[in-house]
Amino acid sequence: MQHVEFTVDEDSASIIAHFQGQELSLPALWLRERCQDAVQLDQVTQQRLFDPHQLENDVSLVKVEKQGELKYGLTFSDGYEGSYDFTEFYADFDIYDGAPTPVSWKAGFDTSKFHVKFDEIFSDEGFMAGVEKFLTYGVLIVDDVPRESGSVLKVANRFGHVRETNFGNSFEVYTRPDYNDLSGQPVPLGPHTDNPYRDPMPGIQLLHCIQNETSGGLSTLVDSLSVLKQLKAEDPEGYQLLSDVPVRYRHVDNDVELIERRTMIESDHTGKVTGIAYSPRLDYLPLLENDQLVKFHRARKRLGALLGAPEFEWRFRLEPGQLQMFHNTRVLHGRTGFDATEGLRHLEGAYIDLDAPKGRYKAIKRQTKLAQKGA
Repeated sequence: MQHVEFTVDEDSASIIAHFQGQELSLPALWLRERCQDAVQLDQVTQQRLFDPHQLENDVSLVKVEKQGELKYGLTFSDGYEGSYDFTEFYADFDIYDGAPTPVSWKAGFDTSKFHVKFDEIFSDEGFMAGVEKFLTYGVLIVDDVPRESGSVLKVANRFGHVRETNFGNSFEVYTRPDYNDLSGQPVPLGPHTDNPYRDPMPGIQLLHCIQNETSGGLSTLVDSLSVLKQLKAEDPEGYQLLSDVPVRYRHVDNDVELIERRTMIESDHTGKVTGIAYSPRLDYLPLLENDQLVKFHRARKRLGALLGAPEFEWRFRLEPGQLQMFHNTRVLHGRTGFDATEGLRHLEGAYIDLDAPKGRYKAIKRQTKLAQKGA
């Protein structure tokens, strides 16, 4: 969370926020909408008991009176008077909304920071540690997961709600010639985003290793945030094209055909880059004038090269009893090829949405804070 301080001038009835070297006078309408008393705001749900859309456009702040540390009584031109705790405004200046600040990483990073044990995640303390690692690095490795079918769903349901797709609640990854995806063949799979043809894309993927008797089939993970920094520095024009021009992604199965158009570089509503939609098996070049198309393709090609570069790609053996959980668009996954005659390589996977672990993390933080206040 970025640091913010408030300057209050009672004589002029003005409040100024100071953050990131900026100053912003808090508008009266903005303050009026954020009233905090129980008559105006339900204290359990934090939902308003009035319609703020009906407030007067020209409402003004007519009086400010100090009541305590960062606590003030505010009086407005429409007659409303209320007590305000200014610490409640901190959330408005937090672009991560209470979640940890993401930390990008490359190959060679201390990956021990990604690990948590299966039993630990079922306590609030262990769960919070696991989610904090995941939200920070975009990946979590869960150790000592029972080597049995369905274990991936136990982990998935602890962190969120299972997202059912045409692959089912969960899906098996092992060699089979008639499977509707290349993951069922022993070929190498480059770093990619799963299901870019869906709206919305799965936010999180989990892959649990039940058995691995092959010498190949190494798992690979790469943090696209690190890769995108490099691409933007090398080719800002191409980077912008990948951020602005939608690409068509397509998946065909026996009973469904899924098509979605989205940009390769993904950003949230604040403009903050969150990851990429990258899958060379499923995407199609957009139709552009030739010079723009060449620039687009050049950037796409360089993006693919960086994703597979040794300086960015973490390559490791996912051992039986380990589960990798990763942010589907931030941390791209893949695997090296393997010889299926050596033995069975069996993984079970599932998807959950990104908002659930974020929401549970923030709820536990809020409950802990309330408990501390009441102690």
